[in-house]
Amino acid sequence: MTTLPTVVAVSGVTGIATGLGALPVFFRTRVTHRVYDAALGLAAGLMVAASVFGLILPGMEEGTLTAVMTGLLLGGIGLLAGNYAVPHLHAQYREWLPEGGATGDDAAAMSVSDETERSDRELSEFADPVEPGTAAASADPADPSESADAAAEREVTLRKALLIGGAITLHNAPEGLAIGVAFASGLEEVALVLAVVIGLQNVPDGFAFAVPMADTGMSNLRVIWYTTLSGLVPQVVASVFGFLLVSVAAGLFPVASGFAAGAMLAVVFRELIPSSHGHGHADAATGAFLVGFVLLVVVDAVIVV
Repeated sequence: MTTLPTVVAVSGVTGIATGLGALPVFFRTRVTHRVYDAALGLAAGLMVAASVFGLILPGMEEGTLTAVMTGLLLGGIGLLAGNYAVPHLHAQYREWLPEGGATGDDAAAMSVSDETERSDRELSEFADPVEPGTAAASADPADPSESADAAAEREVTLRKALLIGGAITLHNAPEGLAIGVAFASGLEEVALVLAVVIGLQNVPDGFAFAVPMADTGMSNLRVIWYTTLSGLVPQVVASVFGFLLVSVAAGLFPVASGFAAGAMLAVVFRELIPSSHGHGHADAATGAFLVGFVLLVVVDAVIVV
């Protein structure tokens, strides 16, 4: 019988994996669009396979097709509604700026709600990589004479990072819910498969959050700290909620698994695939998608056997 501390520990490790995606900030090397799009494609493949083999099929084994499909529709609609209600941006890649600029305290104090006043069109003006030698790339953030335009660009970049982090936080909740529900339903093998797959998928998620956060010149440790929290907090909270919910109301696994699968599939087709196909590297993203799908199937077979 799985206990609540076990659920917290497993979901905690899964959430911490988000912070691994921020490790490249220590090297400050330019990551190409091809690599970034491939990372998003890999995450998409993992999530699709996890939705099918880790949630939908086990849900149908434990309940009815109607229950699972009802949950799937509710999960997908709920995620889309959340996307509409919570302001955020698709993950976009741009080159890291030099160190300096907004501090970590500034980032914590800056309200995400302020961004609702800006349209995606306005923010997209800052979505392209900053070419070396331009004013924005060469300006010294510590210099009082720095232009107002460069400071404004870093401010928008920071808000953009917070919005991407908000999207990741929103998407991590159904994943944590799936882990908690599986454990509470006595499906430990399914829960472990989900934990492994979600942990793998969290790495490129963390990368998507860390890159624009690093654009602001925030310290490396703060970038990693905030990135880790974006995955750790929602997944632990959601997994505990799912575990307690099913423990109290037995028989909810089919609906809950469908709900989590629907939310994850909505993330893939609403967020990851469009973002990974926007820079002319659709083939790399598609190939990585297939690799991710195959990887999940192999992991599932190894753990279940």
